[in-house]
Amino acid sequence: MFSEKQRPPSLTRRGGFLFLFVSAAWLVFRYPFTDINVIQQQHEHPLLNKTQHDNQVNESPSAAATCDKNMSVYVYPLPAKFNLGLLRHCHKLNVHTDMCPHVANSGLGQPISSGGWFATNQFTAEMIFHARVENHPCRTRDPARASLFYVPYYGGFHVSNKFRERNLTNRDELDVSLVDFIQAQPWWNKRNGKDHFMALGRVVRDFIRRPNDRDYGAGRLLNLPAVKNMSVLIIERHPWQGKNQYGIPYPSYFHPSTRQEMEWWQNKMRKVRRPYLFSFIGAPRRKAAIRKEFVRQCGESTRCKLLNCGSPDGRSKCGEPSEVLKVMSESRFCLQAPGDSFTRRSTFDSVLAGCIPVFFSPHSAYTQYGWYLPGERSSYSVFIDPKSKASERIEEELMKISSKKVKMMREKLLGLIPSLTYAHPNATNSGIGDAVDVALVSLAKQVNEVIN
Repeated sequence: MFSEKQRPPSLTRRGGFLFLFVSAAWLVFRYPFTDINVIQQQHEHPLLNKTQHDNQVNESPSAAATCDKNMSVYVYPLPAKFNLGLLRHCHKLNVHTDMCPHVANSGLGQPISSGGWFATNQFTAEMIFHARVENHPCRTRDPARASLFYVPYYGGFHVSNKFRERNLTNRDELDVSLVDFIQAQPWWNKRNGKDHFMALGRVVRDFIRRPNDRDYGAGRLLNLPAVKNMSVLIIERHPWQGKNQYGIPYPSYFHPSTRQEMEWWQNKMRKVRRPYLFSFIGAPRRKAAIRKEFVRQCGESTRCKLLNCGSPDGRSKCGEPSEVLKVMSESRFCLQAPGDSFTRRSTFDSVLAGCIPVFFSPHSAYTQYGWYLPGERSSYSVFIDPKSKASERIEEELMKISSKKVKMMREKLLGLIPSLTYAHPNATNSGIGDAVDVALVSLAKQVNEVIN
């Protein structure tokens, strides 16, 4: 063997080139969805980092994912205009926010720490879902063998891009074009679309504009007859009319690649000290008067931690995942009031932080996420009727819950984290059993019942 001084220059150069080639190949294999410019911006945060001691916990190998032999998913190769082509103008995808940083890394957004942490936008579920299914072990490239047909349409990005389009024909043009394309495929006619599905990353009201409705920028994708034949996975379904709609979680900030990363976080939230009885993170809303009451009650209590997203200081902190998770991880209960719609991403942030959600509407979770949440509501959450006297004394009501009950509820909540989390798109064999795994298994059963 040559020492460093004895090694021939030609061999050194060849070894260097070989090292660079192997390193580059490893990066491409490990991060096929990742923007390398984003990796260079990565930084660490104390709350999200593993310590040396933490790394020694739960060293069990991750289990390989398996698929039922009767369930396989075919991903339609749609023309780019229906999904990835929309990202070319990412700064126009949302009238309020430049989405370019948020669509990086297959919709996970900017990395904020190692171990699967990203500053994920609440409206990127359709893109994350697509990336996960592309790499999913249940995917088949032979449509003749498929039991499910996935239509990876970024309908949420499209409608948010068209919110200010006054010409309704132009606003709906891409939705109509998608339906025409899918109905022209031979696999549609086999079951008239009943084995087809799509995933949408915005709430239902953005897709159900009717002729006599007040126009606030919505499209009418979900009112198209062909789409009514399909199954629609969506972050907020219509509680009464969403017969073909199934709620899927809002994406939070954690996207682990291994079961070890998941177990590390669960253990961390199991052991963390929680000095506050309850907390509220949010801003007052004109359509949700109870939020103003939350701000008042929380502000007057020494047992409550308030992060008012309507204040100048709070507004910046509410946009920081580490600040949000810090407040929630220090609290036993997290107040979850409706905002602009029934649901909020904060619910899934609170589950991630092991903070027991307190709901004030059954449509904030109970009628939404039947595939994901236990039927016994009180096992993981608290419900307070907003019209009751209890809503006027939230602290008093929460103090009635024994510490033993709180511990049991938190343990139940921590067990829900994997199924409410979107794993990293590269986590093909993680064994986590994430939100996409749950959706595909549940949808396969649902479609089978409908067909048979």
